[in-house]
Amino acid sequence: MTGSLMSRVERDLQVGAPDEVMRFAEALSAERDTAAVLFYGSILRTGHLDGVLDFYVLTNGPHRRGLRGWLEHKLWPEVDIREWTGKGVVLRAKVATLPLSTFAEAAQGRRLDTTIWTRFVQPSALVWAASDADRQAVTRAVADAVVTAGRYAAVLGLAGSAAPDWWRALFAQTYRAEFRVERPGREDQIVGFDPGRYGDILRLAWTEAGIAFAEDASGVTPTLSAGERGRLLRQWRLRRRLGKPLNLARLVKAAFSFDGAARYAAWKIERHTGMAVPLTPWREKHPVLASPGVLWRLWRRRRAQRDAR
Repeated sequence: MTGSLMSRVERDLQVGAPDEVMRFAEALSAERDTAAVLFYGSILRTGHLDGVLDFYVLTNGPHRRGLRGWLEHKLWPEVDIREWTGKGVVLRAKVATLPLSTFAEAAQGRRLDTTIWTRFVQPSALVWAASDADRQAVTRAVADAVVTAGRYAAVLGLAGSAAPDWWRALFAQTYRAEFRVERPGREDQIVGFDPGRYGDILRLAWTEAGIAFAEDASGVTPTLSAGERGRLLRQWRLRRRLGKPLNLARLVKAAFSFDGAARYAAWKIERHTGMAVPLTPWREKHPVLASPGVLWRLWRRRRAQRDAR
């Protein structure tokens, strides 16, 4: 890994977070053999603490034993909802927990999962680390996520596009591959927040990946051999086919593994789509059985919106 990309990632990870977020992260770090805590999502960009915070807790220990450990190994991460109270402020967060080793493998593209490198090519903050070695390991993993995402962007974007548009193409494709509720065009919101940053990291990612590129006033174009392009496209098609089944399996697992899953899902759907989901006692008790009806309503709503355009 070259110094240029590592330096940029290290600088990005040092972005400030509100004091309440830092104290919440410190509380989370005490619960397991924690190596580091990453904070990400829209609240990192806005600083508004009235929504649900997003944390990744990376551990140094192995997966649990037994059935829970097997599920954690196959369908990571472990996800739950936490609350933290300090100085009269009550914060709620979605907390994803997995071993740092698994996080690093996924960031390198060695897993079929797309969520890690898609998520952590976006801004995040390293808000707690157990040691300098853990901090460096997380920094390297996030840099690997940038390189992995950059490789796939190079075959999913259009030649001659402006540098930020390569990321828009990548995010649009990965959102379609995953089981997501965000409105179409979410990629514009993500990249539009700081297009200059995305242009910079595209060039750093391609340089680190050994992908040559040409650039002029209209845009940038990578140079890939036919063999390399074909290899990356085959890898992407496999991940695209398996994306929704994998995400759905994780959602089913989460519905049984943490309290408040139905409440969180209803909040997230309304936040990202505008469709209110009344949380009846039956839906809260049986989120898996209730989900087909909710998703059918969401599909019909989106179809009506498309037809109205």
